[in-house]
Amino acid sequence: MSFADKVIKYFNGLKTPELNLNQTELLNPYSSKEVKEIVRKFFRKFYDDDNERIFIIGINPGRFGGGLTGISFTDPVALREQCGIENNLGNQKELSSKFIYSVAIRFGGVEKFFSKVFLTALYPFALLKKGKNYNYYDDKVLAEYLKSEIVKNIKSQIKFSAYRDFAILLGKKNAIYFEPLNSEYKFFKKIIVVEHPRYIMQYKLKNADTYINKYIESINSLKF
Repeated sequence: MSFADKVIKYFNGLKTPELNLNQTELLNPYSSKEVKEIVRKFFRKFYDDDNERIFIIGINPGRFGGGLTGISFTDPVALREQCGIENNLGNQKELSSKFIYSVAIRFGGVEKFFSKVFLTALYPFALLKKGKNYNYYDDKVLAEYLKSEIVKNIKSQIKFSAYRDFAILLGKKNAIYFEPLNSEYKFFKKIIVVEHPRYIMQYKLKNADTYINKYIESINSLKF
């Protein structure tokens, strides 16, 4: 099976879990027929090979990005304008998506970018609280509750054809949570930590070019 075959089978087979904890809501975009088709088109277009990729791992999808399109850090506009995949998911933009696609363009374009990296998240479903994005680690009880699912998710995804020498973790809190799990389960030999796109776009926008270069340098830690 190609990288694409494995990813499509995994994401389009995800079932919506029950989550009755601290008023936290869960969104499963993969329950939508349109998203299933988007996943199929996206990965057939960019991942239809057997090559290893560097995993760039976020927290959990946002409601206007991967939580809507099924493609990590990709809002409907980026999916349409950058990836060439039409969709009926609206015109909502997401800050994290904007940053990631700036990195992709600087890297040499989306085709080159996706030939080298795989964007994903520790937890595959969007989490909401009071209608707003919520991070799994924002609540210690929630983080502990989801631990087995996060481990299961990463175990499954590295079988897609992960480059195991290192992974890039987005966000310091995300890395703090994942590093002990990585030490226990030996997913990757090394973790490289960079600032999360949303943090950069909200608080460090004037220095965005510096962070874009940092992402590219991290990716290029593996000499292609």
